[in-house]
Amino acid sequence: MSRPATGVHLTGWGGYAPSLVLTNADLERMVETNDEWIVTRTGIRERHIARPDETTASMAAVAGLRAIATAGLQPDDIDLIIVGTLTPDYPMPSTAALVKEAIGNRRAAAMDLAAACSGFVYGYATAHAYVASGMYRHVLVIGAETLSRVTDWTDRGTAILFGDAAGAAVLSASDEPGGTLGIELTTEPSGAYYIWLPGGGAARPAGAATVDGREHFIHMKGTETFKMAVRTLGSTATAAVRAAGLTLDEVDLVIPHQANYRIIEGLSKSLGFPMERVFVNVDCYGNTSAASVPLALAEAVAAGRVMRGDRLLFVAFGAGLTSGAIALQWTEDPANAARAAAIGPADVTIAPGYLGPTNPFPTALEWIRERDEAPAKG
Repeated sequence: MSRPATGVHLTGWGGYAPSLVLTNADLERMVETNDEWIVTRTGIRERHIARPDETTASMAAVAGLRAIATAGLQPDDIDLIIVGTLTPDYPMPSTAALVKEAIGNRRAAAMDLAAACSGFVYGYATAHAYVASGMYRHVLVIGAETLSRVTDWTDRGTAILFGDAAGAAVLSASDEPGGTLGIELTTEPSGAYYIWLPGGGAARPAGAATVDGREHFIHMKGTETFKMAVRTLGSTATAAVRAAGLTLDEVDLVIPHQANYRIIEGLSKSLGFPMERVFVNVDCYGNTSAASVPLALAEAVAAGRVMRGDRLLFVAFGAGLTSGAIALQWTEDPANAARAAAIGPADVTIAPGYLGPTNPFPTALEWIRERDEAPAKG
């Protein structure tokens, strides 16, 4: 260790969502559903879809650069990069390694973390431990997903839910008051197969049988997941607040995983916490898994919902079944986000492998992409 144990503050934040949008009206043309049915059951109106040249790593790199700039740092100031994702570019190398090169960092350690929709919160807790121990001074935590490429676009139960995006935060050592106050992480394996991506791992290696069985797409037991999510989110959030030495009345804003408006509403009711103090953007992005909490944080700050001194609560729930919550006191100037205003996809390049390029864009959505690009061709 290079320093004694210290405080940990969230000093930088940033988000990125692809420009291609898939609306409920678009889904009406693809599966048996309609806008009213989707909005009533999920609160989702649209979701963003990565283009063929965008991947988890490229989106993560944009969000990461924005978080670094917002923190007033340079890429080489980062000691460790953690990427939470269930849709890595490859099983190996890690997506974090690709992000490191893409952002121009030459010195950080880099690793991926698998906790599904809880990935960012688990990554935050991991980063906190490294910084608090004195081992590292600045850690970049990213949640990023390209869920469109593991979504079965013929299954209305899951096709309506998921979108692509990335969000990031920088955690830094500080002896100033505030920062991270309480952390709670849990895992309940009895529900491990409620949300499942069966094919492609060591238990069910990719092959003709897994492809024919559509095992490389997300499978979900919706009713069971909903019940477990509301219960676990509530208990995890309460534990983190208690660990922080706070009460829920002292929390200014809850930023939950954006899985489903009804789940968020259920969490609010179970905690007795008013929806007016819960940030929601699931209507614009759908469920972006590990990206949802940091993306929502970036939007909440931009919307003026977060001020210096505010006490925030992040809480997430995902496959595993994992759950995590972070209670913290915000110490940064929201105006710092202006430092990242000029950063975009053109600022990152993912190093290609030695195999020839392929088009990873979902065949079922090609018509959406062609429609979106038609004006540019004209």
